Amino acid sequence: MTKIEVFTSPTCPHCPGAVKVVEEAKKQIEGIEIEVLDASNEENREKAMEYQIYAVPTIVIDGNVEFVGAPTLQELLTKLQN
Repeated sequence: MTKIEVFTSPTCPHCPGAVKVVEEAKKQIEGIEIEVLDASNEENREKAMEYQIYAVPTIVIDGNVEFVGAPTLQELLTKLQN
């Protein structure tokens, strides 16, 4: 199982695109679990600080920050398949 955490913010114009790309990758690759976290929410802020996230969207795959900004679907698929 691959876990993808997408850190977002309600005011971020690029965050919905990042979430959409991750959801599309989940349709193409089995065994993906997605968690979308609002980094501006106090509950998630501590987790964002643990990953040293200072910008959104940020995509964390299996505990490693892999993308700051929204990747293309192909970039994400390539990363997941490696």
